[in-house]
Amino acid sequence: MNVFDRIYALHKQLAGARRPIAKATLEARLECSPATVKRLIRDMRLYLDAPIEYDREYNGYYYDRDTDAHFELPGLWFSAGELISLLALDQLLESVQPGLLSADLAPVRRRVERILDSRAMGAGELSQRTRVLRATARAPGAAFADVASGLALRRRLNITYHGRARDTRSQREVSPQRLVYYRDNWYLDAWCHDAQGLRSFSLDRIEAADVRDTDAHEMTADALDTALGAGYGIFSGPAEATAILRFSARAARWVADEQWHPDQQGMFLPDGRYELRVPYAAAEELLRDVLAYGPEAEVIGPLSLRDAIAERLAAAARLYEL
Repeated sequence: MNVFDRIYALHKQLAGARRPIAKATLEARLECSPATVKRLIRDMRLYLDAPIEYDREYNGYYYDRDTDAHFELPGLWFSAGELISLLALDQLLESVQPGLLSADLAPVRRRVERILDSRAMGAGELSQRTRVLRATARAPGAAFADVASGLALRRRLNITYHGRARDTRSQREVSPQRLVYYRDNWYLDAWCHDAQGLRSFSLDRIEAADVRDTDAHEMTADALDTALGAGYGIFSGPAEATAILRFSARAARWVADEQWHPDQQGMFLPDGRYELRVPYAAAEELLRDVLAYGPEAEVIGPLSLRDAIAERLAAAARLYEL
């Protein structure tokens, strides 16, 4: 932890404390010596005008709450971890839609770069050591900014949507509810006024979006989750069944740490295998994820799901028959 991180950490400790913090406690939390704590307090008082006071009863320090204003560190002050997170977020936004918020974020980016330079942590160097890799990602499409505007302004959208399944284009009036970033791709959850129901639209298939002056139809987060998020995946709707999956002892080391669904139930079996129970409605996405584990996964039930897996594995095996 460098001096800037320690000043930031000390400020967070004092700002969040209701009573003086003992010197020994500060030394332990900041992982530094008594002399270092004393020097940090001196520098903050001298250079940052921090209202740090000493309390004899507690043998500790606190911020004087009687000052005219609540004390904060001047300007943009981030820890090294937060700076790296900002750089990663900047890279993620750029990968989602190049130039989408470049003008708006430019002043913040320049300020972060100056902070990094002042700490001998060049932005270029850190950027090279921070990468955002998106597997099988699809570009969100040219309508991303218009869709986001409609969502932020709570206005309806007229969209041109090119569906993959039927390879057809349709004009729809929708009330945007939320943007979802799922498995490296963007989706729009919206109330479709033409279908009179909730739908999820892949953003890369929205060819055009016009923001209307009409207020959007509002839905609660609970209603959205009930309609779109109760089953496995984001397209399934309310759960209709529970899949019982068993994974080999080898695969169990990974599966046990994964969240397939918020309401999943899992347990280790005596032989080291792992049994996972997952609510689902539409089986397609669940089938793909189970097949990704190959012979390390077995579907125990329901029978319809087990038969669907068996049929796909048999079809794949026929491709390799001589």
